[in-house]
Amino acid sequence: MRKVIYFFLAALIVTACSSEKQQVPIDREALVTRNDPQVSAFDSLSSLTVGNGEFAFTVDATGLQTFPELYTQGVPLGTQSQWGWHSFANPKHFTHNETLKDYDFGRGRMEPYSVEFKEPGRQKEAAGWFRANPHRLHLGVVGLELGQDVSPADITDICQTLDMWKGEINSHFSLKGDSFNIQTVCHPSLDMIAARVTSKIHAGVKFHFPYPTGGHSDDACDWNANDKHSTDVIRQDAHSALMKCTLDSTVYYVVLRWEGNAVLAEKEKNYFTLTPQQDELAFSCRFMANNPDASDIKHALPSFAETESASVKYWGDFWRKGGVVDFSHCTDPRAKELERRVVLSQYLLAVQCAGTTPPQETGLTYNSWFGKFHLEMIWWHQSWQALWGHSDLLDRTLGWYEKVEPVAREIASRQGFDGVRWMKMTDPSGMEAPSKVGSFLIWQQPHLIYLAELLYRANPSKEVIKKYNKLVQETAEFMYSFATYDSINKRYVLKGIIPAQETLRAAETINPPFELSYWHYAMNVAQQWRERAGEKRNKAWDEMINKLSPLAYNDDHLYLAAETAPETYKDIRFTSDHMAVLGALGILPMNKLIRTDYMKNTLHWVWDNWNWDKTWGWDYPMTAMNAARLGEPEKAVGALLMDKRTNTYLVSGHNYQDGRLRIYLPGNGGLLTAVAMMCAGWDGCQTKNPGFPKNGKWDVRWEDLKPMP
Repeated sequence: MRKVIYFFLAALIVTACSSEKQQVPIDREALVTRNDPQVSAFDSLSSLTVGNGEFAFTVDATGLQTFPELYTQGVPLGTQSQWGWHSFANPKHFTHNETLKDYDFGRGRMEPYSVEFKEPGRQKEAAGWFRANPHRLHLGVVGLELGQDVSPADITDICQTLDMWKGEINSHFSLKGDSFNIQTVCHPSLDMIAARVTSKIHAGVKFHFPYPTGGHSDDACDWNANDKHSTDVIRQDAHSALMKCTLDSTVYYVVLRWEGNAVLAEKEKNYFTLTPQQDELAFSCRFMANNPDASDIKHALPSFAETESASVKYWGDFWRKGGVVDFSHCTDPRAKELERRVVLSQYLLAVQCAGTTPPQETGLTYNSWFGKFHLEMIWWHQSWQALWGHSDLLDRTLGWYEKVEPVAREIASRQGFDGVRWMKMTDPSGMEAPSKVGSFLIWQQPHLIYLAELLYRANPSKEVIKKYNKLVQETAEFMYSFATYDSINKRYVLKGIIPAQETLRAAETINPPFELSYWHYAMNVAQQWRERAGEKRNKAWDEMINKLSPLAYNDDHLYLAAETAPETYKDIRFTSDHMAVLGALGILPMNKLIRTDYMKNTLHWVWDNWNWDKTWGWDYPMTAMNAARLGEPEKAVGALLMDKRTNTYLVSGHNYQDGRLRIYLPGNGGLLTAVAMMCAGWDGCQTKNPGFPKNGKWDVRWEDLKPMP
């Protein structure tokens, strides 16, 4: 009998413990839909987007790109893809070698870097050409054809919702008493949008194709250059058409399909309209890099209904599969806004930053830096994917590194280094764009190792090791050869660089803290990968790891922006831009180069004294990650929700920066990575939700997140 009682009590204890650990499953659809963006007026910063990571289409309050001119200085109405690029002619036959300039960083040789030139002449022109070419294309405006006498002021009763659970934008409005209803979707695997337009006035749809501007930051539409390009209908029947767009040496194709009776007509050069003969017009529009002539164009793309169905399945699977965080049980008044930012960021990054090439900082919405992407930003765009259960999206992008490995090897070789040196500002070809700053950055180098490690942690298999070990080892080879041995002090130093805090100069900077910590982390991971692959550790690498310089600090035990910047806390150059010192512990795990007490001193000083008006969107999640690791959850939450311009999140969820960067996706990605860490913790962390205050106000519930290293 006593045994029975003991057994019964033990069962009760086990049941009680299990119940304590169990959490009611999160209602994912309710979580997502309560954060759906809603628009009730024309606002240049409230455009919404559908897309699939390879292609994106951004619309105004009508659900299509009806008034693009209204949004040019806001969040533009872009139609962009990963493959759509263009270069202007090169009549002077500039070569990339003409962009190179030699620098002496005390390594016993001259090192050529691709840079911008101040002095007028051929080199300046060559650098300018390669910096602007190639540039990403706006593939074409697809909007309502309402007539020149209709303005946004004539549109009333606007009610627009982005249904993120389905990936569909539903738009309702009235025009002079006539009602419009429009559904807009993007196909999950084709560069294609489909829409259904319902109106009794039989409004048409316009297809208007621009010439590129080649501008640094704009919507990429030059509407005053019709004579420089052409759009020709090369096949057409009663329900479909194939168009060929020719811009200098660049050619791409547009396939149209519509249901019911409609007339496709050329309104003017590069401008076509599709006018229905009934109240409803359903159509599909696919953009293609290659000519689909070999197949019947009527079957080259799905119908609206088929595309809508595919979108619903794709987005339903996306939300059910990955990680989610529910803040609805929190009583802190800031929690609702944090949840909104988190859910919208998941959607935006899946749409904008999940393709076969790394994303640009403005994604597939409009051009920044000529549409080129920055490899030091890929960690911010995409590290969250492996932590939130979407490692397949990260894997899709990282395959690009293998394609451009020969280019990266040439960069390292010409400068006298081993391995591969990953470029900073580039395009799908991997060509290094000239830059007075970017060419001297090095913190993009370890990203490949970090991201490959996240993939392995998400799927610890021989397949992942086989796929990425060669790139990991080549990346580490450069890192080892780049570090310089200081024989006097018997240590390795990093020099001849512009660090992540870009206010420092390459010729003067030695041992910035984030880069030192990153070298220590990534080289250790590269050694682990050697062992996983059945190889021996590289003894020379271990020696470098053990002899890396510790982080430099001042008499107040505050870490410096660099060993060569003792005036860090007295010079405004070192207290604005990125507070990269915090990334040394936050983005990265603790290592022997760092003292926790000194880093906490530094966090507190930065919090109280930093020029927060001179920061970027990812500085806030970086601060949050540092604070979380240091046991400062109040500061972690406070950083994510700090009331600063560059920490603004628009109705769409986009992170706003300034008049040039109206959206900034590294901020969104950093937010998701920080929240994953604040929930699931990091290696060795035993605290539940370590990044949130234990004051009873932050009952944060989550599913399917992975801890950070």
